[in-house]
Amino acid sequence: MYYLIIGAIFLISMFVQSRLRSKFEFYSKVHLRNGMSGKEVAEKMLRDNGINDVQVISVPGQLTDHYNPENKTVNLSEAVYMQRNAAAAAVAAHECGHAVQHAVGYSMLQFRSKMVPVVNISSRLLQFVLMGGILVMAMSGNKTILAVGVVLFAITTLFAFITLPVEYDASNRALKWLKSTGTVTAEEYEGAEDSLKWAARTYVVAALGSLAQLIYFASLLSGNRRE
Repeated sequence: MYYLIIGAIFLISMFVQSRLRSKFEFYSKVHLRNGMSGKEVAEKMLRDNGINDVQVISVPGQLTDHYNPENKTVNLSEAVYMQRNAAAAAVAAHECGHAVQHAVGYSMLQFRSKMVPVVNISSRLLQFVLMGGILVMAMSGNKTILAVGVVLFAITTLFAFITLPVEYDASNRALKWLKSTGTVTAEEYEGAEDSLKWAARTYVVAALGSLAQLIYFASLLSGNRRE
């Protein structure tokens, strides 16, 4: 049953990723009538929200867009930074949505940021602790190490679910701003909304996949797994 669930989630993940790529490719052809680049859209959203201490910079790679609360930078991939289309506007505004969350003290973002150091440590140790715990349990029946591994996995799973409201809220802030300011036309807004919808679904699938794996390892720990 575990492998069926993981397989199903994997297939759904592949489908969502494929749809996301196709959506962004399609809406990358919907050029903004105002001629603004992703960088300019981001800078305008920051100004409109009274944020003057956040810098918009370009970073290499694809899908590398993110907001860094430590140095207060909106990092846009090269394509998003330079391009002038609905997809670029959506991504730029979404990342600025995180900057707005930071500025207003959005509680879920603050909680998520506090978890980052713990999650980083958990992620580095997780694979080794789980494998070691399974081997020790198989040889001696001692479940202590595996229990530690399950706790570490639970932390990363919790982080995945906390990320969901943070991402959805950032998208909602972005779309509300794009619409209320008239930065995009109705057609361009529809493209931005559709793009962000599919982007958000990647986080949902990732969270469900993490939960499925957590349940599996917890079942090993509880001894409920059928041989």
